[in-house]
Amino acid sequence: MQSSAKLFFIHGWLLLYKIATVATLLNGYDLMEANMKKWQCMVCGFIYDEEQGWPDDGIEPGTRWEDVPEDWLCPDCGVSKDDFEMVRVG
Repeated sequence: MQSSAKLFFIHGWLLLYKIATVATLLNGYDLMEANMKKWQCMVCGFIYDEEQGWPDDGIEPGTRWEDVPEDWLCPDCGVSKDDFEMVRVG
């Protein structure tokens, strides 16, 4: 094998190794879940977690805040979505 072909062959294997390593690290890591947010009621402290949703009101897990119906009310104190703010938890 000529030296340039050998070098190309080695670089190709290194690239495949790096791709396999990244894939292994990401295995089981849901990128969508990583972007899920939590929204807190500023009146009572209730937290709406996008990852969990609120099935009691028909809001499926994974439902983004912007997709929660505008007429949805805080289950603990009854205020509207306008009284919620996005918060960082933990």
